[in-house]
Amino acid sequence: MEEKLSIKINIGERFYPLKIERQDEEKIRKASSIINDKINQYKQKYSDKDNFDFLAMASLQFALKSIESDTSGQIDAYENQVKMLNDNIEEYLRENI
Repeated sequence: MEEKLSIKINIGERFYPLKIERQDEEKIRKASSIINDKINQYKQKYSDKDNFDFLAMASLQFALKSIESDTSGQIDAYENQVKMLNDNIEEYLRENI
C-alpha cells in the first residue's frame, strides 16, 4: 500500500498541509492555483474587502460553474475534488485550531 504524500498548498495567503494520494498532487496544486487566481481577480476589483470575502466570492463562482456543468455530466468530478479539498481543510483546522 502506497503511503500518502504530504504537501502544503497556499489558498488565500494561508498554507494548508495535506496528505494526499501521489497521483492527486498535480490536480490539487492546479486547483489551488485556480482558486488563488480568482481571489487575485477579486482583490484587483474590490480593494476594500478582506481575503475571506474574496474566498467566499471565488467559492460562489466555482459553485455556480459546478451547477451549470451539472447537465454536462462533469459535476461528479468537481464535487469529488471540492469534497476532497474541503475534507483536507477541515482536518487541518481540527488539528491546528
